[in-house]
Amino acid sequence: MNVTTTTQPPLQSGADTIAVGVFEDEGIAHDVDGGALEALLDRGEARRSFGHLAVSHAGGGRFILVGLGERSAFDAERARRAAATVLGRARELGTQTLCWEVPHHVDDDVAGALVEGTLLANYRFTLFKGGDDDTSARGPGALVLSAHDDLAPAAARAAALAGAQNAARDLQNRPANDLTPTALADEARRLAGAIAGLEVEVLGRAEIEARGMGAFAAVFRGSDQEPALIVLRYAHPEPRGPVLGMVGKAVTFDSGGLTIKTGPGMVEMKFDMSGGAAVLEAAALVARRELPVRLVAVIGATDNVISGRSIKPGDIVSAADGTTIEINNTDAEGRLVLADCILHARELGAERLVDLATLTGGVVTALGSVYAGVMSNDDAWCAAVTAAGDAAGEPVWRLPLHPRYAEAIEGVYADITNTGRDRKAHPLMGAEFLHRFAGDVPWAHLDIAGVANDNGLPYTGKGGAGWGVRLLVTLTESLAAGPS
Repeated sequence: MNVTTTTQPPLQSGADTIAVGVFEDEGIAHDVDGGALEALLDRGEARRSFGHLAVSHAGGGRFILVGLGERSAFDAERARRAAATVLGRARELGTQTLCWEVPHHVDDDVAGALVEGTLLANYRFTLFKGGDDDTSARGPGALVLSAHDDLAPAAARAAALAGAQNAARDLQNRPANDLTPTALADEARRLAGAIAGLEVEVLGRAEIEARGMGAFAAVFRGSDQEPALIVLRYAHPEPRGPVLGMVGKAVTFDSGGLTIKTGPGMVEMKFDMSGGAAVLEAAALVARRELPVRLVAVIGATDNVISGRSIKPGDIVSAADGTTIEINNTDAEGRLVLADCILHARELGAERLVDLATLTGGVVTALGSVYAGVMSNDDAWCAAVTAAGDAAGEPVWRLPLHPRYAEAIEGVYADITNTGRDRKAHPLMGAEFLHRFAGDVPWAHLDIAGVANDNGLPYTGKGGAGWGVRLLVTLTESLAAGPS
């Protein structure tokens, strides 16, 4: 969808459909035909309650009136939701160009959120579906923001964020027989070839094993698919802030290994690469926008399947730093991949670390699909990650680390185990496992299992949500704004 802005009135935008939001206790700012839109409100056909829609033809144009509720409660997240609601009706109407009359006295974040909500809601994954000649089913091809002020920078940023998020959704939604670790590595190579300043390196099975990454290697041992350690680097000529390390879990399919999942628990395990997808697309956007930072992104890509070579419960493996790990559960594989990836990011000079992973079902039980869990060894860094999530509309909730959680993964036959001795506090056990490999580098672990897909938001719908792209880019922007 092409996104533009104008300071001209909506009826002069060339759009065939115009969206107008109405707050409680407020009228129509720019009415037409002597009050035709206000008359809809007076008759009760249109309402100011949040999300209510009404359609009218007036002044030579087609209007969608949408209730925005109380102005004091209207923020960027409500703007995304309102935009998704409007987009749904616009699609039904066969809209080709949609113009949003941006409400008066809202900030650039809200204006940008109207763009994000529209583009995210307009997303469709049709790679494996037959052709559709119904143009209305494809949604509008253009979006215009009409406002008194110049919103071009805010709209461009929002369109770029939504575009990167939708690209991550494309990766998530591809089935595991199509999006193999090799295919994900190929996408990283494609992005690096298209974006100036973005460098990529991909290591395969033999190279990973030669580097002593036995934790990562334990996961891909049972697979015929070639694994990939994907490393993306970007450095602005005049960078600011510390070197940021992004680490993503990209298990392209997770059967659970010999600790096999049940059928219902396995059917959507193609989404176990969601953290890697977010890291890949966020890193690409950081480079594309030429943000003044230094970035290293490490993505561990493999599947976790069963063969005669598969790792077994009770086996002991060694991570790249020599830490020995007793495998109590082959379905706790993501932390094994991430352990070596975190160590590699540190080796490449990362001075701040953030990892994204669909790590545990326990975080879904605790937080549902509203928050991702964040666990960190550094209060200031955790606060920065939390602030980025709030600003981006991808909120996180901090869960605690504690020496007793760390003690619970101490091994009997090895240094540590990959799960605790019981089913208590799974997200925290996983975090303490990763904490050991992050060391004293400020680090934040985001367990995104509840938000990565089917997260209930009206603008992401069913399937991959691309969660984390906006947070990571916003976090990078905060580093870029800091001291050099």
